[in-house]
Amino acid sequence: MKDFKKYFKIAAEPKDVYNALTNKVMLEIWTGEAAVMEEKAGTEFSLWDGSICGKNLEFVKDHKIVQEWYFGEQDEPSIVTIKFHEDKNGTSMEVKHTNIPNEAYDNIVEGWTEDYFDALNQLFEE
Repeated sequence: MKDFKKYFKIAAEPKDVYNALTNKVMLEIWTGEAAVMEEKAGTEFSLWDGSICGKNLEFVKDHKIVQEWYFGEQDEPSIVTIKFHEDKNGTSMEVKHTNIPNEAYDNIVEGWTEDYFDALNQLFEE
C-alpha cells in the first residue's frame, strides 16, 4: 500500500472548488460523465460513470471532504482527504490519499493530476 499527498493551485475561491466536488450537477459538468453525489456523510458516491466509487465520510463546508474509495477486497480502507486553503491566487487544494493498492498507485497519481486537477482548472479558466 502507498500514500499520495500533493497541493494543487486552482484559480477559484475555496467555496467554488468545494462546490465543484460536492454538487452532482457541477461534477457532471467538469468530468463530462455521470456522477452520484450527496453532500452527506454516510452516503455512497460514484464519479466518472462508476470509475471511482466509495463512501462519503465527512464534509466541512468549503473546507474539507473525506471519502473512502473502494478498491475491491482491501483490508484497510483507502481514504481521501481534500482540504481547501485560501491562497492569494484562489485555492490551494491539499489532497491526501492513503492506502492505495500498489498496482493502482501510478494510475491514481495520474488521475489526480490529469482527471481532477487539469479538469478543475479548465472549469475555472472558462
